[in-house]
This record gives sequence, C-alpha cells and structure tokens, in this order.
Amino acid sequence: MKHWTLAFTCLAISLLQLRAAEAEPKHRLIFPFQSKHVHSSSIVQCPNGDLLAVWFHGTGERTANDVQIQGSRLRHGQDTWDPPFIAADTPNVPDCNPVVFLDPQQRLWLIWIVVQANRWEHSILKYRISDNFQNPGPPQWKWQEIILLQPDANFPDQIKDGFKKLGYKRDMWGEYARPYDELIVEAARDQTKRETGWMTRCLPLTLPSGRILLPLYSDGFNLSLIAISDDAGTTWRTSQPLVGLGNIQPTLARRKDGTLLAFMRDGGGPPYRVLTSLSRDEGQTWSIATDTSLPNPGSSVAITVLADGRWIIALNDTERGRHQLSIAISTDEGQTWPRRKTIQQTQFQQGSFAYPTLIQTPSGKIHITYSIQQSQGASIQHTELSPTWLDNQTTAF
Repeated sequence: MKHWTLAFTCLAISLLQLRAAEAEPKHRLIFPFQSKHVHSSSIVQCPNGDLLAVWFHGTGERTANDVQIQGSRLRHGQDTWDPPFIAADTPNVPDCNPVVFLDPQQRLWLIWIVVQANRWEHSILKYRISDNFQNPGPPQWKWQEIILLQPDANFPDQIKDGFKKLGYKRDMWGEYARPYDELIVEAARDQTKRETGWMTRCLPLTLPSGRILLPLYSDGFNLSLIAISDDAGTTWRTSQPLVGLGNIQPTLARRKDGTLLAFMRDGGGPPYRVLTSLSRDEGQTWSIATDTSLPNPGSSVAITVLADGRWIIALNDTERGRHQLSIAISTDEGQTWPRRKTIQQTQFQQGSFAYPTLIQTPSGKIHITYSIQQSQGASIQHTELSPTWLDNQTTAF
C-alpha cells in the first residue's frame, strides 16, 4: 500500500511540474538579431490559426526614408516564424507604426503611417485590406486607400476646456514664450494641423454594435483621439480629443457595463504614470486623462480583456528605462492593478523590451510581440503565455 501511495505522490508531483513547465512563457525571435532598427509591432490571429505579425524596419525612424513595413507568419502548428516579407513600402518615405486586425467581416486590415517631410506631425494614415491572407507568404491586398480625418471647428475649444478641467497650472512663462496650453490650442485652430499627424500604434477595439474604434495620437498636439467607423471602415470620423499632459498611444478596453477605458503612455512630466481616460458613449467623448498607479517611463502599453474576465496590461513597469517588461493584472476591470508578473528584464541601459502588442486567442493562449534590443542587435520578440502563468508567484506593485 505504501508503494502505491508513493507512486501516486510521485505522479502528482510530476504532473504539477509538467503543468508548471507548460505554463512558463515561451519566447521566440520572429527573425534573428540584426543591425537595422525594428520597432512597433502588431499581431493578429487568422481564422485558420496562423499568427501574423508586422513591424517597421529600416535605418532609423521618421528621418530614415528607407523604413518599410515588414511582416511574418507563424503557421498553425509550427514553432518557427516564416522569413519576413514586405507588407507595405512607400518609396523614399518612412512607413511606420503598423497595426493589423480583423474587421467584423473577417477581412484583414493593415493600417500604418506615412511620414511626410520626415516629421511625425505631418504623417498621414494609409490602409490596406485583404480577404486572401491565410496562405504562406504575404497577404494578397485588394484595396489601398488613405484615411482622412477632420476634427471639426470645436476641436480647439474642446482642448481648451480639457486643460481647464485638468486645472493645468502654468508653472513657467515668459513674454517671449507663451504657456504650453495656449500654444496647443492655437495650433488646433489651424485646420491643416488638426487634420494631419494622427498616428497609429495600438490595436483597434470592435464594439458589440460593430463600431470600430481606432486609437490614435499626435506628437504635434501631445494628446490622443479615436477614429470611429460605424460602417466597417468605409468612412471614419473623430471623437472629441482625449486631453491630458502628454497622454499618447492609447490602448482600449471595454467594461461589462459598456464603459470604455483608454490607457496611455506618459509623455509629460513627473510623476511618470500610465494615464487613463474613460468614455460612456461608445467612444465619442472622453474624460480628461489622469494618472493611474502604474509606472511608465514614456513607453507604449497594451491592454486586453481575458476570457476569464481579468484585465491584463503589458508595460515597462519602471519610471526610467525600458529594460523591464511586465504584465499587470486587474480583477476589477481596470480600477486597480495590485499584481504583476515580469516577462523579461535586464540591467538598466543593458537592453530594452518595449512597445508590446497583446492578444488572447480562442485557445486561451496569450500572445505578445514587442521590440527587443540586445548587444547582439535588434529583433521582434514573440512571447506566448498561458493564463495559468498569471496565477503563479505574482508580485505586488
């Protein structure tokens, strides 16, 4: 009897060890480390189970005219990503910040920015659509166009009102240097400025109504807005601005009661925190952006709502440097983030893990892509997680 008890105990321990091993993150480089600049990735799962990832690649960013959008495919059941392909390339102009997603018609969209005059604030939005994207190699694009946005004449006053609600204090001023808020509002009165320079970074959110919300931001205005489509992307209009002090690169999540939350990179001053704003009318109007408890060193974040109801956000959970990438966990729909898990880390200034994109597939697996920079060079990392990994040995903020 003792032998049977010992055998069952050993079997139980082995099963627990196997489950723990299976739950550990699985890291894959999408392509080997190389010397070019690669950044700002996005990922989507195709209906056939393939994963598609895109990123930008070149000798720099906005000032490097050789920058193009590249992509790769992890075929269902395989463990190695296919060789990269060109997903989009506007000759002699930087192509940056790609986003891939499936619309309600299960068409594949690629949206990115083309940087005119080598200035972020002159960027324009381009997109491609494919309904033939599940074969090896690049998608077969059937349509390409530009998204033109027209924030209306109320846009400057909405920004001005937002600064007032913030209680923004003009800590410094001079007769030759008017206050920050006045300069932003004045720029917003310029129709050309407010209709250009809106940039992608994070995944769209499709609401139960079918409305698509495309989060955008502007380095010119140093704030965000949402492009809204109620006809599967045929036309787009803008929300009111998400006003704050450097709240950029919004990532979106929806509560069960329909409230929408945007979490944003901190492009302002201390304290360096992830900023948040909420909408109660399906993304048309937004509260002013305020600090959360989550640290942020001026780097993009990504959020998703898991099938079990938990919210997770991928972020550099430091106030300085991108040397640590973690996941924070919320069980109250983004109100608090008491626990976290570290995905990858190194010493300060010894490497970086940044700009995550985060999805959960129907199998339950969580997939993250992000930029990785090490002494060997740069690549895009793909990390696969099991939800059970989130339960083990979390640490408090």
